[in-house]
Amino acid sequence: MRFSILNSNAERRDGLKALLRQIDRLARFTEADNWRLLARPFKRYRPDLVVIDWENWMTVADVRTLLSHYPDLRVSVLTDGTVPALVRALMDEGVLGVVPRDTDPCLIVRALEMVLLGGHYVPPGALAIDPPLPPDTTIRLFDEKNPPPRRNKLSSMLSPRQEQIMRCVHMGSTNKMIARTLGISEGTVKIHLTSIFQQLGAPNRAAAVALYNGWLTNHLQVLRNNGENTARPVTRGQPGPVPLRHHKRTRFQYPLPASDTSAALPIAAEPATPYGDATQPTAAPKSVTPGSA
Repeated sequence: MRFSILNSNAERRDGLKALLRQIDRLARFTEADNWRLLARPFKRYRPDLVVIDWENWMTVADVRTLLSHYPDLRVSVLTDGTVPALVRALMDEGVLGVVPRDTDPCLIVRALEMVLLGGHYVPPGALAIDPPLPPDTTIRLFDEKNPPPRRNKLSSMLSPRQEQIMRCVHMGSTNKMIARTLGISEGTVKIHLTSIFQQLGAPNRAAAVALYNGWLTNHLQVLRNNGENTARPVTRGQPGPVPLRHHKRTRFQYPLPASDTSAALPIAAEPATPYGDATQPTAAPKSVTPGSA
């Protein structure tokens, strides 16, 4: 890996190199004490990370000029404190990470690794960007006339863990990303998503997000029918939807040979009397002629 370090103090640059070697023991460094020397080697090669140790003589306009010429640079800035205005200005110009110097060295290394992967790091104190309310501002209390806002009925059915998963799904995270973010296995995420889909009545992730956030417009009402079945097609000649193809179910029968008929077949002839019960026929009497002895 290649790292570029900007600071006018050589000792501070050596300290930053010691931290960056924890990321890559064989890393190569380019040191600069001004903006011109920092950008000089960028025409030949681009570093993996630019670390700016912020000083009073540096300005946000210098960062803007640098990133306007090299917008694909990954820049991280180390500051003395957490000044929300400075953090916001640097992030607006394209800086990926702003790390206070008083942060634990291990956390500084992890923050720089996050910037190397293309992520963002913002110190916790910089989240309070909006100015605090004046001390004389009255806080409206909830009562019967001014009840608190109701939560979505669908979202109230989910557990806190399922709500965390739905927020990740809303941001477009995959199952693997959700598992890494929440510290659970990917199989557990799939089980939770299956339960969420069943509770919301959603066929896919997009429908689940729409139902969870209450974005049920006219074209999304088909996702929820409140247990009502759709109208079934009726036969021809009756009012209502008619099927495109009218299939008549026929019972399968084996084909009969051409010589066969549908009439009943004759039964074999049987004797009028059972076999063995017939009497022996008597011999006819012989006629006696005159003169015979």
